Amino acid sequence: MNRRDFNKLFAATAAAAVPARGFAFSPAAKEVAVGVQLTGTASWEMQTILDKRLDVHNGIALDLIDVANKQAGHVALLSGEADLILSDYIWVASLRAAGEPITCVPHSLAVGGLMVPANSAIGAVTDLPGKTIGIAGGPVDKSWIALQAYYAQQTGETLADKVDAKFGAPPLINELLANGEVDASLNFWHFNARAKAAGNSELISVAEMMTGMGITNQPPLLAWVFLEETADKNEDALTGFFDASFEAKALLASDDAIWESLREQMRAADDDALFQTLRDDYRSGIIPGYSDEMIDAAATAFEIMAEYGGPELVGDSPVMDPGTFWAGYRT
Repeated sequence: MNRRDFNKLFAATAAAAVPARGFAFSPAAKEVAVGVQLTGTASWEMQTILDKRLDVHNGIALDLIDVANKQAGHVALLSGEADLILSDYIWVASLRAAGEPITCVPHSLAVGGLMVPANSAIGAVTDLPGKTIGIAGGPVDKSWIALQAYYAQQTGETLADKVDAKFGAPPLINELLANGEVDASLNFWHFNARAKAAGNSELISVAEMMTGMGITNQPPLLAWVFLEETADKNEDALTGFFDASFEAKALLASDDAIWESLREQMRAADDDALFQTLRDDYRSGIIPGYSDEMIDAAATAFEIMAEYGGPELVGDSPVMDPGTFWAGYRT
């Protein structure tokens, strides 16, 4: 789907909720080009912004760019096609360590976790040796690194030497779990929600792993990422977007009716169990605000990622660059 069609799709659904508005915006509105996946969970927030006119309220006009995946989002940002994309703060810190003027604002606390079948004999991470684990992504997937770090702190041993790790795309990992081809899986939160709705259970979340390693404030893995140049030139537009984003988060956290309007977009129109699991798990990851304590937690988590993931994950520095999170915005 191209950029024009993507905006038309959101315009149509927004217009259904607010007929008088359509997708038009005031000439005074500041345009913000946002790269998001049409089928991704961030589109739920974008739809809420449009349906509730939070863009208009905050003096911005959303130009939504459909990106196929995380890598395509990175290209859209670095090429200047998008002002903002969603990515993880560890990527931002790794680029800053290489001298790239890039920064971010937290978006979500939602993380993945370790899933097991309902009848699994695995009752704790210490039961994993000798088992096969399906992992969404590759050897430096952040959930996999977090699990290895947690296991090492629990046992003093190296988990990667004790399990058979199978890497693949998120849908494939869920399929392997469903078919009994893996004993456990590590996947992104929304794929885990689908696995839960199918009868599997989460043994431990990445958030619980972090807590077990002494990080009491959950770090915001996902963030809105942008170039410092954009912040310098369009600070008002960025501020308007972040205000709209946090207002949408507050509505999604409290208003069940909004979720009903998103059911089809969530691909859960006819599945109540899946719909409720997706909604509730999304809500558990909503960031209520943007605080210095949150950034401190991210810095501590980064050091753990650096220790167990190495330069391939975090880049040239084992500590998070202090400019990773933009100081120009707080809630």
